[in-house]
Amino acid sequence: MKIGLTGSIACGKSTVSAYLRELSLPVVDADAISRALTAPGGEALPALREAFGERVFCGDVLDRRALASLVFSDERERERLNALLHPRIREQIVRELCACPGPIAFADIPLLFECGMETLFDRIWVVTASRETQILRLHERDGLSREEACARIDAQMSQEEKIRRADAVIDTNGPVEATRRQIDSLLSQLDERSAR
Repeated sequence: MKIGLTGSIACGKSTVSAYLRELSLPVVDADAISRALTAPGGEALPALREAFGERVFCGDVLDRRALASLVFSDERERERLNALLHPRIREQIVRELCACPGPIAFADIPLLFECGMETLFDRIWVVTASRETQILRLHERDGLSREEACARIDAQMSQEEKIRRADAVIDTNGPVEATRRQIDSLLSQLDERSAR
């Protein structure tokens, strides 16, 4: 069974993924794939340089902050970035999912619905948190101002829409132990289904 894990920015997907890995369950990480594609020498760098020019580069290195600032303030630029990266990311996700051992594999994909990747999965789990929690986490994690945090949150599909399209919801507003209990419950439901 392949399960897609998604959710808006700073909703706690990394916490959920980390716990799944602790349980020895395979998790494909779309963000790690994206970072590899855009790291020094990465496959996507020539296309990014051609599309966005030197303003998002510092020598041979992609200036991620400059690129983020550009794409989160201009929807057309964001669409151009997505068109360059998403097909490459999707190909690698499929390769890694096919290589996962065992009966169940997860893929952590922040823009799963936006990229139309739901068709790759048997089930979709969405990770949620309140808007204020997202803003606080973005400030603590990335040093973003409230305005910057809101711009990034608003640039994504609404949590309500993701919840509507998901098979299960994991709420991360509470303590980590509460999040883990929700995951344990969902996993036990999967075990029950497979045992039937």
